[in-house]
Amino acid sequence: MTELSPCAAIARRHDRERFLCALFAPGDRRDDLFALYAFNHEVAKTREVVREPLLGQIRLQWWRDAIAEIYTGQPRHHEVVDPLAAAVRRHGLARPDFERLIDAREQDLNADPPATMAALEAYADATSGGLNKLALTVLGAGRAASRDAGRSIGIAWALIGLMRAMAIHVRQRRHFIPRELIERHGVDLTEVMELTCGAGLRRALSAIGAVARARLDAARRLRRHVDPHARAVLLAAVLADRHLVRLDRVDHDPFDPLLLKPMPLISWRLAWSALRGRY
Repeated sequence: MTELSPCAAIARRHDRERFLCALFAPGDRRDDLFALYAFNHEVAKTREVVREPLLGQIRLQWWRDAIAEIYTGQPRHHEVVDPLAAAVRRHGLARPDFERLIDAREQDLNADPPATMAALEAYADATSGGLNKLALTVLGAGRAASRDAGRSIGIAWALIGLMRAMAIHVRQRRHFIPRELIERHGVDLTEVMELTCGAGLRRALSAIGAVARARLDAARRLRRHVDPHARAVLLAAVLADRHLVRLDRVDHDPFDPLLLKPMPLISWRLAWSALRGRY
């Protein structure tokens, strides 16, 4: 078996589902996808590895500086930065796309939830949607339909991921539920912070799940018009469906341990969908 590159190993360990989707990319593009996913992991984990917001801002600034140095032609030596710089050169990846993603991660350092569902979707778009945009560029998937589908799937993926990780976030004394949904559905935040799922929380998460489903539906309406190579990104929709089924099964209780368990047979599901040209 071929030894994994450092970025591929990071992606397989920390972002397993994107790693599996990337295996359906052309062989000469996979390591560049893994470099993107390893970079995303490094900035996404900021909130989990620092105790103070200031330290998180310092960490994110390190990555802003690292990205800037890539574009000035003098990248710093680092197991993720080196292959990321090579990916930028090979595919002409746009600096503002990286900067937007890093800027969005500053929101993780703020304990205040978003005010509206639109604000939460904007965060999902800037993070997961932005990552998909970069990944589609690596794949040479330049059609507008591919970009639109990737954006919608990225937003859905982020919303689902936030719901699945809610128990982790609550233990850090934070949550992502928009204030407008808290008021509309009568979410009891005292219960939430005690890891108790009441009827209001179930209704709010059901509403977020409905938005994620709508985004997946919008992406699938573009299926006939996307680039063939885009599937290595768009296949995430297959896994997103399975996570939504699990959320339904536990009646949108984000504290049910089932949500964080690995899904069985996901490689088979991805292969079957890829062979049929589906996502």
